[in-house]
Amino acid sequence: MANLTRFDPFADMLSLREAMNQLLEESFVSPARGTSGGSVNMPLNVSETADAFVVEAVVPGVKAENLDITLQDNVLTLTAETRQEQQNSGKQANFHRVERRYGRVSRTVGLPTLVQADAVQATLENGVLRLEIPKAEAVKPRKISVAVNSAPPQQLDVSDAGETQEVDK
Repeated sequence: MANLTRFDPFADMLSLREAMNQLLEESFVSPARGTSGGSVNMPLNVSETADAFVVEAVVPGVKAENLDITLQDNVLTLTAETRQEQQNSGKQANFHRVERRYGRVSRTVGLPTLVQADAVQATLENGVLRLEIPKAEAVKPRKISVAVNSAPPQQLDVSDAGETQEVDK
């Protein structure tokens, strides 16, 4: 036997207290969610190798021509924009649910050491922007070789009394 439930138009409405709690939580507790103003989120990773910094940013649905990448004074700024595709049929679409976000997002990251801004390589593949930013020559680690003296090494013999004697072989 089937259960029938009466439609209640007020069942899905939030109480004023729940609405205020949700508003305060979204704006103060976790403001980085990107829920206000149509903004989107651009998570990124910054890693470092001996020769370069590698930045990987997630930009799903963003075309290469809608990316703006600037590097000035060791500050990297990534700006991406997503636009809603227009229907070519000429008919106005009635949306029942819109969850995709459109708009512009920007992230700024300071790099800890000097870099070569003119040698940055950027690739966009499967919604992941990958930047390889080479370090400046002045800050790259250098291997320093140690010159060995041409005199034969001397061994030291330590006696129990704490005296040191040279032993020639």
